Amino acid sequence: MTAPHNKALPRLTSLLTSIIPVAAASVIGSVVTLPNIPAWYAFIAKPWFTPPNWIFGPVWTALYIMMAYAFYRVLRQDSSGGHRSTIMAFMLQIALNAGWSIAFFGGRSPLLGLIVIVPLCLSVAWTLVLFWKQDRLSGALLAPYLAWVLFASALTFEVWRLNA
Repeated sequence: MTAPHNKALPRLTSLLTSIIPVAAASVIGSVVTLPNIPAWYAFIAKPWFTPPNWIFGPVWTALYIMMAYAFYRVLRQDSSGGHRSTIMAFMLQIALNAGWSIAFFGGRSPLLGLIVIVPLCLSVAWTLVLFWKQDRLSGALLAPYLAWVLFASALTFEVWRLNA
Protein backbone atom coordinates (compact mmCIF):
# COMPACT_ATOMS: atom_id res chain seq x y z
CA MET A 1 0.00 0.00 0.00
CA THR A 2 1.41 3.38 -0.96
CA ALA A 3 1.22 6.52 1.11
CA PRO A 4 -1.39 9.06 0.02
CA HIS A 5 -0.03 11.71 -2.30
CA ASN A 6 0.02 15.15 -0.70
CA LYS A 7 -1.18 17.68 -3.25
CA ALA A 8 -0.08 20.72 -1.27
CA LEU A 9 1.82 23.31 -3.27
CA PRO A 10 5.63 23.17 -3.03
CA ARG A 11 7.09 25.33 -0.24
CA LEU A 12 8.60 28.03 -2.47
CA THR A 13 5.43 28.28 -4.57
CA SER A 14 3.35 28.54 -1.39
CA LEU A 15 5.67 31.17 0.04
CA LEU A 16 5.63 33.34 -3.08
CA THR A 17 1.89 32.87 -3.61
CA SER A 18 1.20 33.97 -0.05
CA ILE A 19 3.59 36.93 0.05
CA ILE A 20 3.22 38.54 -3.39
CA PRO A 21 -0.49 39.49 -3.29
CA VAL A 22 -0.23 40.69 0.32
CA ALA A 23 2.89 42.73 -0.44
CA ALA A 24 1.22 44.15 -3.56
CA ALA A 25 -1.84 45.24 -1.56
CA SER A 26 0.43 46.79 1.05
CA VAL A 27 2.48 48.70 -1.51
CA ILE A 28 -0.58 49.88 -3.46
CA GLY A 29 -2.23 50.97 -0.21
CA SER A 30 0.85 52.89 0.90
CA VAL A 31 1.47 54.55 -2.47
CA VAL A 32 -2.13 55.76 -2.65
CA THR A 33 -2.57 56.60 1.03
CA LEU A 34 0.62 58.30 2.20
CA PRO A 35 0.54 61.35 -0.12
CA ASN A 36 -3.11 61.96 0.75
CA ILE A 37 -2.67 62.04 4.52
CA PRO A 38 -1.19 65.55 4.69
CA ALA A 39 -2.88 66.75 1.50
CA TRP A 40 -6.48 65.66 2.14
CA TYR A 41 -7.05 63.41 5.15
CA ALA A 42 -5.59 65.93 7.60
CA PHE A 43 -8.29 68.45 6.66
CA ILE A 44 -11.46 66.36 6.68
CA ALA A 45 -13.69 65.88 9.70
CA LYS A 46 -13.06 62.62 11.56
CA PRO A 47 -14.97 60.92 14.38
CA TRP A 48 -13.80 61.03 17.98
CA PHE A 49 -12.68 57.38 17.85
CA THR A 50 -10.18 57.92 15.01
CA PRO A 51 -6.83 56.45 16.06
CA PRO A 52 -3.69 58.56 15.73
CA ASN A 53 -2.04 58.28 12.31
CA TRP A 54 1.08 56.57 13.71
CA ILE A 55 -0.93 53.49 14.76
CA PHE A 56 -1.99 52.50 11.22
CA GLY A 57 1.48 51.45 10.00
CA PRO A 58 2.24 48.98 12.81
CA VAL A 59 -1.31 47.59 12.83
CA TRP A 60 -1.37 47.01 9.06
CA THR A 61 2.13 45.53 9.13
CA ALA A 62 1.06 42.98 11.75
CA LEU A 63 -2.19 42.23 9.90
CA TYR A 64 -0.42 41.75 6.57
CA ILE A 65 2.10 39.39 8.17
CA MET A 66 -0.72 37.36 9.75
CA MET A 67 -2.64 37.29 6.44
CA ALA A 68 0.38 36.06 4.50
CA TYR A 69 1.23 33.41 7.09
CA ALA A 70 -2.39 32.21 7.25
CA PHE A 71 -2.53 31.98 3.46
CA TYR A 72 0.82 30.14 3.40
CA ARG A 73 -0.50 27.58 5.89
CA VAL A 74 -3.65 27.04 3.80
CA LEU A 75 -1.61 26.63 0.64
CA ARG A 76 0.54 24.02 2.39
CA GLN A 77 -2.54 21.94 3.26
CA ASP A 78 -3.38 18.86 1.24
CA SER A 79 -5.50 20.13 -1.62
CA SER A 80 -6.85 16.76 -2.69
CA GLY A 81 -10.30 18.04 -1.70
CA GLY A 82 -9.52 21.15 -3.71
CA HIS A 83 -9.16 24.60 -2.26
CA ARG A 84 -9.52 26.68 -5.37
CA SER A 85 -12.49 28.53 -3.84
CA THR A 86 -10.41 29.30 -0.74
CA ILE A 87 -7.62 30.73 -2.86
CA MET A 88 -10.10 32.77 -4.90
CA ALA A 89 -11.73 34.11 -1.71
CA PHE A 90 -8.35 35.21 -0.40
CA MET A 91 -7.43 36.88 -3.69
CA LEU A 92 -10.78 38.68 -3.82
CA GLN A 93 -10.45 40.07 -0.30
CA ILE A 94 -6.84 41.17 -0.85
CA ALA A 95 -7.86 42.95 -4.08
CA LEU A 96 -10.69 44.68 -2.21
CA ASN A 97 -8.21 45.57 0.53
CA ALA A 98 -6.10 47.50 -2.01
CA GLY A 99 -9.29 48.77 -3.65
CA TRP A 100 -10.41 50.45 -0.45
CA SER A 101 -7.21 52.53 -0.31
CA ILE A 102 -7.65 53.47 -3.96
CA ALA A 103 -11.30 54.43 -3.41
CA PHE A 104 -10.99 56.23 -0.07
CA PHE A 105 -7.58 57.89 -0.34
CA GLY A 106 -6.87 57.82 -4.07
CA GLY A 107 -10.38 58.94 -4.93
CA ARG A 108 -10.54 61.11 -1.82
CA SER A 109 -14.02 59.69 -1.42
CA PRO A 110 -15.40 58.28 1.82
CA LEU A 111 -18.50 57.22 -0.17
CA LEU A 112 -16.41 55.13 -2.58
CA GLY A 113 -14.58 53.77 0.46
CA LEU A 114 -17.93 52.66 1.91
CA ILE A 115 -18.91 51.03 -1.36
CA VAL A 116 -15.69 48.97 -1.31
CA ILE A 117 -15.50 48.21 2.40
CA VAL A 118 -18.86 46.44 2.61
CA PRO A 119 -17.86 43.66 0.19
CA LEU A 120 -14.40 43.70 1.80
CA CYS A 121 -15.93 42.86 5.19
CA LEU A 122 -18.01 40.08 3.68
CA SER A 123 -15.10 38.62 1.75
CA VAL A 124 -12.78 38.70 4.77
CA ALA A 125 -15.44 36.94 6.87
CA TRP A 126 -15.96 34.33 4.14
CA THR A 127 -12.20 33.80 3.76
CA LEU A 128 -11.89 33.36 7.53
CA VAL A 129 -14.58 30.65 7.45
CA LEU A 130 -12.90 28.86 4.54
CA PHE A 131 -9.48 29.09 6.18
CA TRP A 132 -10.92 27.81 9.48
CA LYS A 133 -12.31 24.74 7.71
CA GLN A 134 -8.87 23.89 6.32
CA ASP A 135 -6.66 25.00 9.18
CA ARG A 136 -7.99 26.49 12.41
CA LEU A 137 -4.87 28.52 13.10
CA SER A 138 -5.13 30.12 9.65
CA GLY A 139 -8.74 31.05 10.34
CA ALA A 140 -7.83 32.44 13.76
CA LEU A 141 -5.04 34.52 12.22
CA LEU A 142 -7.64 36.34 10.12
CA ALA A 143 -9.83 37.25 13.12
CA PRO A 144 -7.86 40.42 14.04
CA TYR A 145 -7.98 41.47 10.38
CA LEU A 146 -11.76 41.06 10.31
CA ALA A 147 -12.06 43.02 13.55
CA TRP A 148 -9.89 45.83 12.14
CA VAL A 149 -11.84 45.96 8.86
CA LEU A 150 -15.11 46.15 10.81
CA PHE A 151 -13.63 49.01 12.85
CA ALA A 152 -12.44 50.65 9.62
CA SER A 153 -15.99 50.31 8.30
CA ALA A 154 -17.35 52.30 11.23
CA LEU A 155 -14.61 54.88 10.74
CA THR A 156 -15.30 55.12 7.01
CA PHE A 157 -19.01 55.50 7.60
CA GLU A 158 -18.48 58.27 10.15
CA VAL A 159 -15.98 60.09 7.93
CA TRP A 160 -18.52 59.93 5.10
CA ARG A 161 -21.34 61.13 7.39
CA LEU A 162 -19.29 63.99 8.83
CA ASN A 163 -18.12 65.19 5.42
CA ALA A 164 -21.22 64.59 3.28
